[in-house]
Amino acid sequence: MQHRSHINFPQTLIHSQVKMAEGDLKLLGTWPSPFVLRIKMVLQQKGLSYEYLEQDLKNKGELLLKHNPIYKKIPILIHGDRSICESLVILQYIDENWSDIGPPLLPADPYERAMARFWAAYIDEKFVGSFWGILKAATEEAKAEKIADSFGVLQQLEGVFKKCSAGTGKGFFGGDTIGFIDVTLGSQLSWIKAVEKISGVKLLDKTKIPLLMEWEKRFLAIDFVKNTLPNVEKVVEYGRLLQATTWKVTPAK
Repeated sequence: MQHRSHINFPQTLIHSQVKMAEGDLKLLGTWPSPFVLRIKMVLQQKGLSYEYLEQDLKNKGELLLKHNPIYKKIPILIHGDRSICESLVILQYIDENWSDIGPPLLPADPYERAMARFWAAYIDEKFVGSFWGILKAATEEAKAEKIADSFGVLQQLEGVFKKCSAGTGKGFFGGDTIGFIDVTLGSQLSWIKAVEKISGVKLLDKTKIPLLMEWEKRFLAIDFVKNTLPNVEKVVEYGRLLQATTWKVTPAK
């Protein structure tokens, strides 16, 4: 079963710049997925209208299976008769296909582009597993290990941001506007705060990562971010449901 909604944004750019027709762009996802949220953010940042189709992952529909027969996962972006899968790949596709609309997501310099891709992949591969692992931990030892891993990644990202903003005064990893690393990390913020509430662990600590905490304030102040990120209490409820059903663990206290 899937739920449809049409997302339309005021288009401040001249009409000739818009490359898509009404109904030409569809996004398949689920509401709590940070990997879907980052796609929504960038579509809003670009001012692109699209149809959002909420998916039931326990009963995967024909459209999902047709457009991602390999991994059978969301998010999936359907543009005309073409489908693009995997969130970081989708972000790059949007940035390149609508390069003349809105600020670029990736920098122009080849080395800086490579570094943005590297750190975005690092967030997904190292950080997501670590802080979600806190919720999955069935013992104090497993929980402590995931907490330590999460802090280690955040300290690493603190250093990355310090290097990105050194001497420039720029507020984001991407410069004056949010970029590839910003949406990759920022799309996780509701989940990070939900993990904090469920586990009682403070991950976003201004005494340990002061630069990232200032970055968070700027990121959350952006309208399309506020319009996209789900309510933390709703995510907490969903996280507890996952603990009780999907992961089938008794959370470590």
